[in-house]
Amino acid sequence: MFKRLLLLMCLCLASCSSVDVQQYRTQQPTLDVRQFFTGHLEAWGIFQKRSGEVVKRFHVVMQGRSEGENLILHEDFTYSDGTRQTREWTLRPDGPNRWRGTAGDVVGEALGETAGNTLHWRYVLSLPVDGKVHDVTLDDWMYQLDDHTMANRSYMSKFGVEVGQISLFFRKLP
Repeated sequence: MFKRLLLLMCLCLASCSSVDVQQYRTQQPTLDVRQFFTGHLEAWGIFQKRSGEVVKRFHVVMQGRSEGENLILHEDFTYSDGTRQTREWTLRPDGPNRWRGTAGDVVGEALGETAGNTLHWRYVLSLPVDGKVHDVTLDDWMYQLDDHTMANRSYMSKFGVEVGQISLFFRKLP
């Protein structure tokens, strides 16, 4: 019993991020979420297992627009295995430097906070894998590199154990 409790405590500690988005508050360029994601964007990424093996590559075509105070982000994914997926986010400001978001495959709400060039975004995603749907937690870190480029590292976990990582690069198009 003690060994199980100790293992559970270690897993919980391992899943906690010790990085605070505020440590990026002086980084430039300052990220304006609405400005960066409004318009036409493309992204390219990979999904890696916990071992580091790349198991999927993907391309995303995105279109962002404002509707009142909301930012609507439509995403069309094409995966290396030929499958396709669409996701539409509705993002809304939640006070200074904070955002909330919803999408059809997001469980509850996504919560985000910006500081400097960085957006830290956390949410639970219902992810279809091999005919089953798994709820996984995503811990997203997005870094604006210049006026047209953003890098994104996402850590995916289930029951507090990392199951994979996503690396993604966004390009804002004219």
